Amino acid sequence: MKKLFTIIVLLASMQYVVAQEEIPKISVSFTNVDVSRALEIIESKTDYKFYYLDEWLENVKVTGNFQDTQVSLILDDLFKNTVLNFYISDDQKIFLLQNNQIYDSLPDDFFGEQEDALADEEIGYEQLKDLGPLFVNSNDGANRGLEVVKIGRENRNNRRRTFTLSGKIVNEKGQPIPDLAIIVKGKDIGTSTNAGGNYSVDLPVGENILETRGLGIQDSRTKVILYNDGVYNFQLNESFEVLDEVVVQANRDRNVEAALTGVTLIEVEKIKNIPLVLGERDILKAAVTLPGITTAGEGAAGFNVRGGRTDQNLILLDNGVIYNPSHFFGIFSAINPFSTGSAEIYKGNIPAEYGGRLSSVFDITTKDGNTEKFAGEASIGPVTSNIVLETPIVKDKSALLVGGRATYSDWILRSLDDEQLNNSTASFFDVVAKYNHTINENNEIKATGYFSRDAFSITSDSIFDYSNRLVSLKWDHKFSEKTTGSLILSNSEYKFGIEFDGESNDDFDLGYKNNETEVKIKMKYLHSDKHKFDYGISSKLYVVNPGDIVPLGTESDVSSLTIPEERGLESAVFISDSYEVNKKLLIDMGLRFSFYAALGASSQRIYQDNAPLNSGTLVETQEFDKNEVIETYGGPEVRLSARYFIKPDLSIKASLNNAYQYIHTLSNNTTVSPTDTWKLSDLNIEPQEAYQASLGLYKNFEGNKYELSVEGYYKQQKNLLDYKVGAQLLLNEAIETEVLQGDGKAYGVEFLLKKNEGKLNGWLGYTYSRSFVKLDSEFNEERVNNGDFFPSNFDKPHDISVVANYKFTRRFSASANFVYQTGRPVTFPIGSFSFNNSEFVFYSDRNKFRIPDYYRLDLSFNMEGNHKIKKFAHSFWSFSIYNVLGRNNPYSVFFVTENGDIKAFQSSIFSIPVPTITYNFKF
Repeated sequence: MKKLFTIIVLLASMQYVVAQEEIPKISVSFTNVDVSRALEIIESKTDYKFYYLDEWLENVKVTGNFQDTQVSLILDDLFKNTVLNFYISDDQKIFLLQNNQIYDSLPDDFFGEQEDALADEEIGYEQLKDLGPLFVNSNDGANRGLEVVKIGRENRNNRRRTFTLSGKIVNEKGQPIPDLAIIVKGKDIGTSTNAGGNYSVDLPVGENILETRGLGIQDSRTKVILYNDGVYNFQLNESFEVLDEVVVQANRDRNVEAALTGVTLIEVEKIKNIPLVLGERDILKAAVTLPGITTAGEGAAGFNVRGGRTDQNLILLDNGVIYNPSHFFGIFSAINPFSTGSAEIYKGNIPAEYGGRLSSVFDITTKDGNTEKFAGEASIGPVTSNIVLETPIVKDKSALLVGGRATYSDWILRSLDDEQLNNSTASFFDVVAKYNHTINENNEIKATGYFSRDAFSITSDSIFDYSNRLVSLKWDHKFSEKTTGSLILSNSEYKFGIEFDGESNDDFDLGYKNNETEVKIKMKYLHSDKHKFDYGISSKLYVVNPGDIVPLGTESDVSSLTIPEERGLESAVFISDSYEVNKKLLIDMGLRFSFYAALGASSQRIYQDNAPLNSGTLVETQEFDKNEVIETYGGPEVRLSARYFIKPDLSIKASLNNAYQYIHTLSNNTTVSPTDTWKLSDLNIEPQEAYQASLGLYKNFEGNKYELSVEGYYKQQKNLLDYKVGAQLLLNEAIETEVLQGDGKAYGVEFLLKKNEGKLNGWLGYTYSRSFVKLDSEFNEERVNNGDFFPSNFDKPHDISVVANYKFTRRFSASANFVYQTGRPVTFPIGSFSFNNSEFVFYSDRNKFRIPDYYRLDLSFNMEGNHKIKKFAHSFWSFSIYNVLGRNNPYSVFFVTENGDIKAFQSSIFSIPVPTITYNFKF
């Protein structure tokens, strides 16, 4: 029987060869026409007849110009970007097929040795012969009834035995599903979706049963028949089953498996129970409860990451920079929690694609709008109200998300005992909009717009205001199954103003603004299972207006002054490779080369060599024309990290990296102020540099029920910008004479224990860290604390955070948040002296003393609405008490001289328990 079958195949093969030789050559041209029309034209020029199903050719356009070309070659070209194959019979019939091919011959050894070759895991692609036709078991009872999906176009010349399946998984609202486990039944293959719901997995050719599992998502099973590389996007429904316990499998070992050190992922939905001040869910305040991230004090704006300054953090919202991410004196963040999907925080080894900051990157992503149906979320609290709406624009393809948040906080200031604050006002609002559009399986665009504004008046004669504005556009394109890329355009602006209208004749209006525009191209190339490359280029233009002041009113004696504009161009190229050396060792190697040019028009002051910078040592002023290069800086930035498995659930990681920062903040405040200005590097001010090494141990227990990590770091910094005593930083054209540049060092150990499952869950974080600054010079006026290292303003050796959630039932839960921190350094007056009949205060070395330690306990009780499926909205009540113990934690200490005596005072933000009731609903 086998011999008879072989003879039949050989005869058919001979007839096929003869038919191929007789295929005529024709000339034909197509320009973006339906493929069905192209086939009709070919039929009119030949004796061939095509056979196919009409639905196979829907929405398929073709273009081509062929001169004296065989029909088979024309069809090869027309169908190269489709899943269509064809077969030409000897009776002038052409049969079209989806995905698979018609075989009229079988490869050698098809009935025996080829199967042995497929089972040999060490055989390379070049050693495999033609695999022959692909057979699918249609009578598989266990998998009968499953949805069958065919992917790719079969190619008999392709000798690969595995292909890449990729795509995006969304829920019924069109939102991406992150951390969803994808498992191939019966095979040791699996992956998970990233934050954008995208996945990629290498599968063997032929039949694969894909199973998905995720928290709150219905499980699914799909039969995928894989002929070649391809894309499969699909939608899953939320799960409303009542479960005693849910085990999260997706990315369950991320903390142990990833190569990068010091990386934290925060998801908004998972922090909604953490009790925070005035009931506002806050992704950035939640970050402060994690090791290595702190602030200078309660209500302080900005973050200090691993001993770094607040200006050393790159805070991105959909790839656009936010310079001041705070509202209401730092009590709230400027990021709308309802429109935010997640935040990836890098505080150890920063990926090569990011640059321009030394300490950390907060990469915050706005969630995509719902492409399926209208949805929204809103909250009403004692100080703020918030609403986010999502609506489809083109069903299943595009959607618009719009969110807004505003405050009615003046009643808080009016209720305070301080008479000076009774008539004060403080308000803020922010709006965000995002449009996401899937053009096709290879192209997707996303556009985001954001604006926030704060205005406050603490005294009756001054009004302060500041605002952030950004726009960003991202175009994602898939070039092939292995290569994807993104084009990113963004523009950010930060500005503040002060309007003073007092009783004297010195009324004024002051303004400041900085602006940056960036273009970035980043690519991803999946070379193989062992190598995954990221590479690209970026360029950013800074434009800083250091400030201007004009008289307010005709009677003001203030003179108009405008400080000249500063401009700088920062560019970079970068490449990184995630290299899996073996099953135990993973290395992430990155290199970034950054280049900065300070640009004119500008007047740069030249000072004497080997002399302090002051008006007495000024030699000349050099003029530079517009866009003329004033000075250049730059160099290589190494990003190297590695992970080694000691056991499957125990790994050790190490990293080493360096970075340059070309923009600095100018401040002589202890904490961040809205009136802090930014200064670009130029002829007299060099860029900051930092070098960091870290080493950590990571362990999971009981199937990721518990996570434990211990990580230590050491950081050195150069050219940190600080201030001289009594410096005038605002509206100072010769700013280099008021500042100092010195060295810094920081080191510490971070401990984190998390419990992810069970009725009681949460985490315990402890950080021991030190941060020092050294301002040394051969000139006394440029030396601080005798040129020795001294603690920075935010040096807090001990930092403990405990976050605990207890779930009584599916609807009722309680949460607690405890914080303890060492008091930050301050400078105290230690004496006084008389000179020329005047009294002067003598101060200690800078930051020699500390304010009292800080500790606080917050509690909340949370009640969710019923879990009925068919209802308009899902509600969530939160009853919380901030600072339950009523601890009068000092925010700052200041000194006042009264009748020749120096008196010390401390200020506090919340010195009593603050109760809050917040109502949230989601529809």
